[in-house]
Amino acid sequence: MKITALLLFSFFSMSAYAQDSEMEKVKDKDESSSTHGFKKENLFTGGGIQLSFSGNTFVGGASPIFGYSINKWIDAGIVANFIYYSNRHVTYYSPNTGQYFSSDDKLKQTVFGPGAFVKVFPVKFLFVQAQGEINFITKKLIYADGFPSEKSKYHPASLLLGLGYASGREGVGNFFYHISVSIDVLKDKNSPYVEELGNGKVNMLPIIRAGIQIPLFQGKRNNY
Repeated sequence: MKITALLLFSFFSMSAYAQDSEMEKVKDKDESSSTHGFKKENLFTGGGIQLSFSGNTFVGGASPIFGYSINKWIDAGIVANFIYYSNRHVTYYSPNTGQYFSSDDKLKQTVFGPGAFVKVFPVKFLFVQAQGEINFITKKLIYADGFPSEKSKYHPASLLLGLGYASGREGVGNFFYHISVSIDVLKDKNSPYVEELGNGKVNMLPIIRAGIQIPLFQGKRNNY
């Protein structure tokens, strides 16, 4: 949490410094984005951090991105995910008693996977996002009673839908920071964004992400 707070503080500081210079070029950017054809100055990079938790479950990771601003309302791009997941007390379901019980077994997994996203900005500081992913997961179950650990591998698909807030985005070619909350609506039991209970029920976890977007090929007009 200290790392998350430090990163968010950095994003706020960088955004405040960049916003004055970005406002001066809004008009030029909007006019440029209205013309047809590929424009390299519409490319951007950046990324974010992720935090999700529920009870004994923790998910943290990073997601570098590369994308293109189609116009001042729509951004699209690709993403690479690096995620770590852990559950300190695995919950099981007893069909004999109809009750859940928590064990001291531990579950850990690492995730790597590509994805693609689209962000739509109905207003300049709010966005709706859809992100599709295929994640390659290595999972390790550590038994508390001394039995050998079990390892397994999966590659589930996820579709993340959510809402976000952006600060400093005025159109195409702006530096800004963003924060969003989303859920995995596909609810694959092997997804890193859900919590599977002992009876097979799958609970969606809130996915909180914060990040920055950095425009590319802006020439001498960028001063951040």
